[in-house]
Order: sequence, then structure tokens, then C-alpha cells
Amino acid sequence: MARVIKLGIKRPVSGPLLPDPEPREARYTIISVDDHLMEPPHVFEGRMPAHFAGVAPRVEETEEGHQVWVFEDTPYFQVGFMCVAGRAREDQRFEPARFEEMRRGCWDPDARIRDMDINGVWASLNYPSGVTGFGGTLFSEARDKELGLACVRAWNDWVYEEWHRPHPERIIPLGITFLADAEKGAEEIRRNAARGFKAVTLPEQPHRQNLPSVFDPFWEPIVRACAETGTVLSLHVGSSGFGSIPPGGGMELGATKFGPMAIETCAEWLWSGWPARYPDLKIAIAESGIGWVAMLCDRLDNIMARSGYGAGWPDKRNSPSDVLRRNFWFCLIDDPSTICTLDKIGVDHVVAESDYPHGDGTWPDTQAVMQRMLGGLPDEWIRKICHENAARLYRHPLPAVCRP
Repeated sequence: MARVIKLGIKRPVSGPLLPDPEPREARYTIISVDDHLMEPPHVFEGRMPAHFAGVAPRVEETEEGHQVWVFEDTPYFQVGFMCVAGRAREDQRFEPARFEEMRRGCWDPDARIRDMDINGVWASLNYPSGVTGFGGTLFSEARDKELGLACVRAWNDWVYEEWHRPHPERIIPLGITFLADAEKGAEEIRRNAARGFKAVTLPEQPHRQNLPSVFDPFWEPIVRACAETGTVLSLHVGSSGFGSIPPGGGMELGATKFGPMAIETCAEWLWSGWPARYPDLKIAIAESGIGWVAMLCDRLDNIMARSGYGAGWPDKRNSPSDVLRRNFWFCLIDDPSTICTLDKIGVDHVVAESDYPHGDGTWPDTQAVMQRMLGGLPDEWIRKICHENAARLYRHPLPAVCRP
């Protein structure tokens, strides 16, 4: 029996989950490159070395009736806004959630496929959002580094065995890796790539997680492993926490600043030189929108044309904005006023997301959101944004018939 711990957070009264919505008409074939999973309680059972079985991450009950993950005696609660799909808007909250308060598709792979079908989404790439954080950092911060590495491997094994393998055409496997030791992290990326993983998530601004900055040679083994295996280096905005928030600012301010956080992230990874030194490196920036990308292209061109600021750029044949358009992909969620910038960005590097089951998510109406944004574009561009670009980036199969 699990011990009872005290979290000190009052448990609110929750309303029931809403009934299943009717399946949406699938006007487009959509690959969502940014959705999330919530790990079920059994993830680590039978997947840890025997000597770590008793200290593996586990779900425990609090005195207040919450369910929380516990790792190295520290509780980590599941934020309510990470699993709002299927809840009434007035019942969406920040407080910890229990599994029965989540839509089953948050943590059950078969139920996830049903929710994708309701939403008209063909395939989905899923970032973590529960115990590991968006960037998979928790286990790399473990006091016992051997335990942390074992947890990383067990988490990836669960994703492969239970989340991806039963539905290989519908789920694009994304892994986490070990960030405390770049050589071991690279080994894990290669282990996963050998069995079909197409992406790995890292904290987008690692220096904010007390890791070396992206300018540090520390990251070279991980970057090289991604480039050589075709593993997409996936950077989810917010995986290093919210940006700088002044006193009095709250969650609403942090969520509003996802665009500025994305431009900071992209500029840092670009000027780090990794994309210039590894032309085959693929970097995707998730939950960022695209409104900031054209502005970044303009700024890069201005810097290179009119100042000496860019004198240290390592690629003498390709400008920073050329490398940006070659090595980076940008995720469209609901950005209707910025569709006019597609020419500047390059339509071949824009992909779509639904962000299920998060507060920003468009489930179950992703089809309608995409039609509203993209309906006036040529069919060729719609196909690229909705599925062709993502299928090429993640080397993922498409159905026999695609729409439009």
C-alpha cells in the first residue's frame, strides 16, 4: 500500500469529464508534431534494474487526495492545465490532477488513437509532460546519476513498447535522453534511433536548467548523434520553465510570452554554430507559432549586411538566415494573422500541431482551426503544412489517400 504524503495544496472539487464529442470531418490529413502524453503509474514497473526497483519513480497519494509522482523522495504533481482535453472551460485549473480526472487518451495509447480519430489527426508526436517535464530533464538531475540514467532508459522503453509499437503508423516515437553526461546521452539517442525513434527532446535553453549553455562544447556528442542518425532535435518552448516574469506576473504572462521565448531559443541554437557545423542537423521548435520567424530572418539579414556583429559566423557559404531555413522547422498551432509570412519563412519548413491535451490545444477542433487558417492557400501548400513536411522530417508513413 502506498504511503500517504502531505503536499499542502487544497484539493478543488472537479466536475465530470464531458461526453465524447462527435468525430470531426477530416478535410485534411494532419500530422500533429506537438502533442503530449501523461505517464501512467506503471511506466517503470519491470523496466528498471533489480537493484533500483524499490527507488523507481512511483505514483503516491497525498493527504489531500491528489496523486503525485515521487522520485528521490520529492513529490511532483501533475499540473491540471496539462490535461484539460475533455473538461469544461470553467473546470480547467492549475492544481494537481488525478488520473480519473483526465481524459483516458492522456495516458492510455489505445484511447489516444480514438481521440486522434475524433480530432481527424492521422499521426502524432508526443512530448512528455508529467514526471519528466517537456524536455525530459528530471532524471538527469537525479542525485544518483546511475539511477537517473536507468530511469531515462526505462521511460524510453515504455514509449517504444506501449506507446509506439502497438500503433506504429499513428505514433511517431520521441525519446528523452541523459543530459548530465553528453556521451551517455548520445549513446541513448543512438540506441533509440536503431529501433525507430525519430526525435529526442531537450530543454530549449539548457543554461536555465543549470546545464551548460548551447554554446558549450559539452553538447557536441548529442548534436553529432542527432545529425548522424537523423534524429530531430526537438525543443519545446517552456521546457526550461517560463521566461523572466516580474513580481506579480503569473501563468497568463508566461503563456503569452511563448513567442519571445521561441525567438530567444532559435537565435541561441543558430548562433551556437551547431547547425552550421552539422548541415544534416534537424531542429524543430514546438508550441511557438510562426509569427516571430520572419522577423528573425529580417534581423539576421540586417546584422550580416550592415554591421560587424556577425563576423564570427562559421559558415562562409551560407548566411545565418539560409541556415535557419535549412535546419529549423516551425510549428503552426493557431496563427491566422501570420500566414502571410509563409513566403519569407519557407513553406517547406512549417508543420502543424494540435497540442493535445494541453490548455493551448485545439482538440477536438483541429480540423476546423486548420481550415480557418489555411483554407485560402493553394492545395499544394496545405498538404505541405498539414502532413507532407512532417512526414519528410520524421520519415513517417502517410495513409494511402491523403487530403486535400
